Amino acid sequence: MKTASPRSHQLVERARDCGPARTAVVYPCSEPALAGALEAAAAGLIRPLLIGPRNLIKQVADDARLDISGCVIEDAADAQASARRAAELARGGEAALLMKGSLHTDELMGVIVARDAGLRTERRISHVFVMDVPAHDRLLLISDAAVNIAPGLEAKRHITQNAIDVAHAIGIGQPHIAVLSAVETVNPAIPSSEHAAALRDMAKDGRITGGIIDGPLAFDNMYSAEAARIKGISSPVSGRTDILVMPGLEAGNILYKSLVYLGGAVAAGVVMGARVPVILTSRADSAHSRIASAAVACLVAHTRSMRG
Repeated sequence: MKTASPRSHQLVERARDCGPARTAVVYPCSEPALAGALEAAAAGLIRPLLIGPRNLIKQVADDARLDISGCVIEDAADAQASARRAAELARGGEAALLMKGSLHTDELMGVIVARDAGLRTERRISHVFVMDVPAHDRLLLISDAAVNIAPGLEAKRHITQNAIDVAHAIGIGQPHIAVLSAVETVNPAIPSSEHAAALRDMAKDGRITGGIIDGPLAFDNMYSAEAARIKGISSPVSGRTDILVMPGLEAGNILYKSLVYLGGAVAAGVVMGARVPVILTSRADSAHSRIASAAVACLVAHTRSMRG
């Protein structure tokens, strides 16, 4: 069983100090979904508003012996109605966070990105994992590994800026960002290498702000300054990377799951780009991963509120 590292503890403690965030929990109609919301509430991170069929939520709680006596339930007919109501609350400022329950991710995200929901911003929606890897000396952010399947250059600009915003929220003031590819030089046959070079140039001309970006970099040269030195690569991010911008969802998803299952990492995930952060958790996530995800989302919401 995974245990929380000092880095994970610090994230949760920092988020707890911000006070619990009003959170619309969308369709918590399974034991893992309902338990995840209650765990985050018990950790002092959220004040959950449970949105879904009232009788079904109560039945799930009774069957699982979960105490929801301190929770407000807002009745909604089904998953779609729950998602729409949660969006209304977020749009009206009555919810600082959204948390996915047992509805399908596509159902929730479809409502969030709908134009009439009022949650879209000028940013593209993207997902950021904050990875606590025991063998690594710092938190490692990975994007995108869950939402954008094969992002083009403009989408990657938004993905990168969203990840930088998460880094700032969790206390990384000047993150080092590696844009990954299979190679370290631009190769027209490998689009991710061209994207990486273009993103590096965007940072130079101010279209991406708040971090130090380099690419294309292969994984070994990103991770090890010595590997970069041996290959004659001089990069300001080698050996000190905070954010990995992935070539696409497949690579990102494989990397994140490899770190979890082979490296013992704890993964905290948050969706960025909407008016409020969105907590997406999996049924396979550990309790600590669910709490860490809530902590990251709370820190993002708090940072936004402080900026006005």
